[in-house]
Amino acid sequence: MDERDARQVAERFWKALQAGDWGAAGGYLHDDFVQEWPQSGERIVGRDNAIAIEQNFPGGLPTMRFRRTLAGGDLAVLEVELTYADGNRYFGVSVIEFRDGKILKETDYYAQPFQAPEWRAQWVETLAS
Repeated sequence: MDERDARQVAERFWKALQAGDWGAAGGYLHDDFVQEWPQSGERIVGRDNAIAIEQNFPGGLPTMRFRRTLAGGDLAVLEVELTYADGNRYFGVSVIEFRDGKILKETDYYAQPFQAPEWRAQWVETLAS
C-alpha cells in the first residue's frame, strides 16, 4: 500500500464506525483482524467481535475528531480526539497495520487531557486544542 491508500483506509474505517455503518466498517477489516487495548489488557480477535463491541458501546460511540494521520507502507498512525456521551474527552493514538489492503491489526492507546504543571511553564509552549 502507498501512503495515500493506508491513510484513506484508516480514516474511512473510523468514519464508517462514527456513522454507524457497520457493514462498511467491517469491510475494511482483514479476515485475521486483531485489536489490542494495552491499557485494559484486552485483545479482540476477529471482525465480528470488534464490530459487536462498537455496536454495543454504552451511550453510543464517542464523537471523533482527527488530529493527524501519518502513513507509510503497511502502517498508519492516527491521532484522534474522542468525546464520550458523558462528556469525558480523551486523546487517542491508533497504530494500524495492513495486509492485503485491509486492516490486520489495530492497537489503541487513550488518555484524558490534564492541566500542565506550572513548574515547567518556562520551557514549553501551549498547544491550541
